[in-house]
Amino acid sequence: MAIATVNPATGERVREFDALTDEQLDGKLQLAAEAFRAYRKTSFGDRAALLRRAADILDAEADELGRLATLEMGKTHAAAVAEVRKSAKGCRWYADHGEEMLADEPWPVEGAKVFTRYEPLGPVLAVMPWNFPYWQVFRFAAPALLAGNVGLLKHASNVPQCALAIEDVLRRAGFPEGVFQTLLVPSSAIEAVIGDERVRAVTLTGSEPAGREVGAAAGRNVKASVLELGGADAFIVMPSADLDKAVEAGVGSRTLNNGQSCVNAKRFIVHEDVAEEFTRKFTDKMASLTVGDPMKDDTDLGPLSSADAVETIHRQVSDTVRAGARLLTGGKPLDGPGFYYPPTVLADIPDGSPGHHEEFFGPVALIWRVRDADDAIRVANDSPFGLGGSAWTADPGEQERFVTEVETGMMYLNEFTQSTPEVPFGGAKNSGYGRELASFGPRTFVNAKTVWIA
Repeated sequence: MAIATVNPATGERVREFDALTDEQLDGKLQLAAEAFRAYRKTSFGDRAALLRRAADILDAEADELGRLATLEMGKTHAAAVAEVRKSAKGCRWYADHGEEMLADEPWPVEGAKVFTRYEPLGPVLAVMPWNFPYWQVFRFAAPALLAGNVGLLKHASNVPQCALAIEDVLRRAGFPEGVFQTLLVPSSAIEAVIGDERVRAVTLTGSEPAGREVGAAAGRNVKASVLELGGADAFIVMPSADLDKAVEAGVGSRTLNNGQSCVNAKRFIVHEDVAEEFTRKFTDKMASLTVGDPMKDDTDLGPLSSADAVETIHRQVSDTVRAGARLLTGGKPLDGPGFYYPPTVLADIPDGSPGHHEEFFGPVALIWRVRDADDAIRVANDSPFGLGGSAWTADPGEQERFVTEVETGMMYLNEFTQSTPEVPFGGAKNSGYGRELASFGPRTFVNAKTVWIA
């Protein structure tokens, strides 16, 4: 894939970038290693002050930065501005709380002073996706920089201007040269960067195939890694649920970021007693959404990120319908320029179809009808993914069963999955390993050194 800005709303190629030469890449890796030797000695207070200045810049320039995200990957401008402000919130949260999470941790040993000290590892490579071009980066960068690491960003090739803007924000905030650098390189360069002895760890948010490659490369080089991969989150609705609230939340979750989020609700698992009413209200709400120019205030859904994204989601929908699913609304790419796909609802998903086991990265909802809680849990767990999930029920017994028995890294009751700095984030099964955010953020890429003083 070329490193280029292509406006998803029009299909226009706006700007292209040359990839770094091998010599330029080596220079950036050397600069990162040299910057780390000095930066690791800075105080938590100094690092926190830098993060707060970065947050101030993000807030002051949220509109401009948001326009850049909309231009490059198509989310609505309102959503893009909110994402920039969320990134600012993440910087401030770690500035306020990060030091206490990395304080020496004492252990009760008679006759000695024993504690764990959390020390930074060094340059960390972050391989990041296009769907949240700011927040995905800052949810890694804020805690990693607070811990004393330095960052190397290999962003998705379709958001190069967002990637460069992030480096610019951190530079203007006062972070020393080399502490955070964007690497404009193709995906084919990632394995060599992971293998470079100057790089000490890697984190990836992206697809399952990409995660397998990055995880394997990290393993071969005995380097720490965190993988946040795909998801096909279950959204369970039981008879005691507030159906109107569940419908509103379900549509909001499924269409968040134009339906392009790992933690979108994707598989709607509905008890047969309320299935007909929920499906009717849900389908009507999806069909009523406005699809169009992501810069307009009245637009609910902008374009998908690329022509390939439209082709992939349409193939999945068509193959699932051919296998026997019922198409309730949508299901056909929209005419005209740009990469638009309508809100789509499929019901009665057949086993073995794409809707059964694949991740749908677009505004397509898949609905199952189930008999009881046992059946709901069976369907929820019948997926290779286990990132997030939610269950809508007022029954305490059902709530406890869903929390305990649904195989997922995050489970929300009467709320849909969120990513916020206060709460750990990560998945199970093929959705990856490791955790981000909360105290896991700053403690992920550190050496937990045991110290024993007799």
